[in-house]
Amino acid sequence: MAKVDKFEDLDCWKAGRELVNIVFDFCEKPSLSKDFDTKSQIKRAAVSTMNNVAEGFGRFSATEFVRFLNIAQSSALEVRSMSYILLDRKYITQQEFDMLYKQSNTVINLNNGFIRYLITKDKTKTKI
Repeated sequence: MAKVDKFEDLDCWKAGRELVNIVFDFCEKPSLSKDFDTKSQIKRAAVSTMNNVAEGFGRFSATEFVRFLNIAQSSALEVRSMSYILLDRKYITQQEFDMLYKQSNTVINLNNGFIRYLITKDKTKTKI
């Protein structure tokens, strides 16, 4: 793995950022404009996917970082779950749902890979 100097270098953070932009774009749609609770919840969950990666990056141990990556992971799963609500309520199209589902899975997979890496690294006590 290449040396990482800042959280913005992490693929899992970049994927979370992309997820945030997709969610925020969908939340600007007129169909979702009046459902403030749903809109607020999915936006908070999406933002959590990238912010928890950033917060974990600033921690002093791989164990703490993994804890924050697990939170980011849970938030991506929440976005994925909520995408069904958006689809079922006809706030988004099937094509938009597929895009949201795919990006949330990308976040999940990248977080899983990074968690596995950090757990292994922590056992061997090597630097990122």
